[in-house]
Amino acid sequence: MSGRTGIFGLVLAGIGIAAAAMAADTGTGGPVLSLTATTENVTGAPDAVRIEVLRWSTDAERDQLLAAWNLTATPPGGGRGAGGRGARAGGPVAGGAPAVEGGNTTAPARAGRGGRGGGRGGEAPAPRTPEGSLEAALAAAPTVGYLWSSEVAGYALRSAVRLPEANGGERILAITERRLGAWNDLWKPSGAAAGNGAAPDYEFSVIELHLNSKGEGEGKVSLTGKIAVDRAAKTLALENYEALPVVLKNVKRRVGGK
Repeated sequence: MSGRTGIFGLVLAGIGIAAAAMAADTGTGGPVLSLTATTENVTGAPDAVRIEVLRWSTDAERDQLLAAWNLTATPPGGGRGAGGRGARAGGPVAGGAPAVEGGNTTAPARAGRGGRGGGRGGEAPAPRTPEGSLEAALAAAPTVGYLWSSEVAGYALRSAVRLPEANGGERILAITERRLGAWNDLWKPSGAAAGNGAAPDYEFSVIELHLNSKGEGEGKVSLTGKIAVDRAAKTLALENYEALPVVLKNVKRRVGGK
């Protein structure tokens, strides 16, 4: 058994222990959607990925994130600057389960970008930007699901939206509070994605999945492209989705997943 396979086996075992606690935290009886996938066009590929959506974001929650991106919302904390979060830390998940980066269970501390306070020594607050405003809003948003890979920590989903398609398929749009690969190089673009150096260095990740009527498909991530407002769907999505490289292949709805 390889080192990566052994670690991933331990991670999956821990997920089973943590699942009940996670569902309890969000007030659900289990995931409303469970998906598996394999990474592609990133340095850690092929790596197994599991996505658990515990509940869908409400219209009010979607509107709040859109307002943050459009700079029409009051920043969390009563307008104290625009930038990233300050250092955050916390305790381990009960039962020795994997930690979650940016979730209710906890990740290592990290220094924020862009000064959330009003500046030090009389300095003016950093100007608000869509990216910094959304980052602050995601930090204050509830956790609605998780993404797990072979990493020892998972990623908290702060937004999850399902958009049915006319052909019987669906689009799933999710946003992680922290950028995929924030603590390692497993998600660094490579292969077909390596040449796309124009992608912004967001501190969060937008994931867009396209599934057919059988619950199978592919996914792309803001690691390789920009995000934009999907006005028809009233949510954030990937700009020019069709032109972006696939990052999640063989996406499948798990048996028993709703």
